[in-house]
Amino acid sequence: MEIFNLRAGEDFIRLGQVLKAAGLAESGSEAKEVIQDGLVLVNGETETRRGRKLRKGDIASYDGKEIQIG
Repeated sequence: MEIFNLRAGEDFIRLGQVLKAAGLAESGSEAKEVIQDGLVLVNGETETRRGRKLRKGDIASYDGKEIQIG
């Protein structure tokens, strides 16, 4: 599992942003597609909103890879 640390002063990151920043999606449009297609899980449940706010402790998974927000 990869840890993605929030920047100092930030309380959250949006799902689409973290997929792109962690290299699980090559672009914002690819992140949007895989999220809308129901291929991304957040804390074990399918998430179809790319604007979903992820906070410390949340886990996003896609394509067999997991990212924990730290």
